[in-house]
Amino acid sequence: MIDRRPPDQIGNDADGPSVVAFAVELSTEFATPPHSHARGQMIGCSRGVVTIATDAGSWIVPAGHAIWLPPYQVHGGQSFGPGAGWSLYLSPDACEALPPTPRTVAIPPLLREAILRAASWPDEAMDEARQRIANLIVHEIAMLPAEALGLPLPRDPRLRRVARALLEQPADSRSIDEWAAWAGTTARTLSRRFPLETSLSFVDWRQRARLMRALEMLAERTPVTTIAIDLGYSSVSGFIALFRRAFGVTPAAHPIGRVQ
Repeated sequence: MIDRRPPDQIGNDADGPSVVAFAVELSTEFATPPHSHARGQMIGCSRGVVTIATDAGSWIVPAGHAIWLPPYQVHGGQSFGPGAGWSLYLSPDACEALPPTPRTVAIPPLLREAILRAASWPDEAMDEARQRIANLIVHEIAMLPAEALGLPLPRDPRLRRVARALLEQPADSRSIDEWAAWAGTTARTLSRRFPLETSLSFVDWRQRARLMRALEMLAERTPVTTIAIDLGYSSVSGFIALFRRAFGVTPAAHPIGRVQ
């Protein structure tokens, strides 16, 4: 959709059409500070990777995926590698049947084509044909299951301190006992509370943090051997095996960077 208003203004305009969409082509990486919109937002990637962070956690958006953000959700973002995709804003009324929390989702072809059709509209006038497409978009989003591409932050301040340190340095190989001592708690508390507050064990949480960083590095065309070493894996083959178990393909075969 062609609109000369800046995205923040469009996102905060609760009136108007139920959906407003834009196609995006990025030649350089970008970062946005924390902000929010009156409208719900979906950010989709067809090439590259975007990571979105909130107070509740981080979500990674590889090619072929999107992140859903409900209205007024404070979030910041960063892209990795040359990228392309789209941004979709939904009116508060259209968001009533949509998830109340962020999630990364895989975008099926029907939904992708409907969003790109909306992005091609030259104005915000909504006739019957356009409204049918808008209704289809909302219905399809409501049906999408969440993908395991999010990393929730624990609420306990001691656990959150550990989690943020691992997000900054996912290769840090300190043991759970060493992390607990650093955070001023016990290994038993750390191992017990992590799954209660994040639905992931401490080991699984750290592993997902490393794999999410691996996706970002792949988008920047970092060699697989360098990724494995920089993320603290004991061997390249071990990293490739873990990556395949998590994503179903090897790092070299992952679709990041391909046009979807």
